[in-house]
Amino acid sequence: MASRSRPAGDDPAPSPRTECGSLDPRTLRADDLRYLLAVARTGRLVSAADALGVDHTTVSRRITALERSLGARLMERGTEGWGLTDAGKAVAESARAIEDALVRVVDAVSGQEAPSLHGTVRMSAPDGFGTVFATPALARVRRRHPRLRAELITATRQLNLRPAGFDLALVIGRPPRSRLVTEHLTDYALGLYASDEYLARCGPPGSVAELREHPLIFYIESMLQVGDLDIERHLPGVTPAFSSTNVFAQLEATRLGAGVGVLPAFLARRARLRRLLPDEVDIRLPITLAVRREAVTHPAVRVVRDALHHEVAHRVDELLPAGSDRPAGTDEGLL
Repeated sequence: MASRSRPAGDDPAPSPRTECGSLDPRTLRADDLRYLLAVARTGRLVSAADALGVDHTTVSRRITALERSLGARLMERGTEGWGLTDAGKAVAESARAIEDALVRVVDAVSGQEAPSLHGTVRMSAPDGFGTVFATPALARVRRRHPRLRAELITATRQLNLRPAGFDLALVIGRPPRSRLVTEHLTDYALGLYASDEYLARCGPPGSVAELREHPLIFYIESMLQVGDLDIERHLPGVTPAFSSTNVFAQLEATRLGAGVGVLPAFLARRARLRRLLPDEVDIRLPITLAVRREAVTHPAVRVVRDALHHEVAHRVDELLPAGSDRPAGTDEGLL
């Protein structure tokens, strides 16, 4: 369970009340709400400060002032960063309307017909999928909205139950129930692949049983954080001879003839590798799109989400290739 502490180290002081016992809205600084939203989206004081153009002590001080005005604890610190309390979520939900109104004011003064996007949107994604699919989607969003900053964190890891530090996350498999809003984005295929040089030197395995006689290339089992990629689940009794936490290292090792790689089709095809045992080994895994609840309605998040759906819809043949995908021993040309 996450430990609780204050951004500035103090508990919120009693808030000013009217004669009827309710809060006096005149005592609140609406600008403090922007600081709360920035920390809620990034999970980090420093990241929020960078997005707002101030230092992190200013962010801490303004949130503490807001908590004192409201007489409620709005944020708590966990192992993965800062998150909203239940009271903080209620405040943030209303604060987004104020933030959106400020953006519309700026657009109206600047004469823009369509709303512009500002600030920073941060995404977490697996190495391969993040590079090949999320990056083009983010680049397209940036071309349309040049004042929006896009950040992509790539790592093949399990989704945390108490997430912080991102607005959207792409994960392999179906995550456990959490505070995130999740949806299925796409499926993708993995298979066995080898280089022409390796096949000329060692020959292809004729069956899954013969695969044990070949060096396998895959993730480091003891460091793998995604259960859906457990090699024992897909190839029982087969132990990798070359392992890496990075799928691009696995791809390069396969391309250089170090063995047979268990690789995503969308990467293997780009490297012009040969598909092996397509009928016996055809792994299909889902990619889940997860969004922090406090970021669901943010315009930049919605635009990035739509861009991701557009990207996978128009490139589904790369994710789930039809046919045997250049099986070894055929005369198909290179893709």
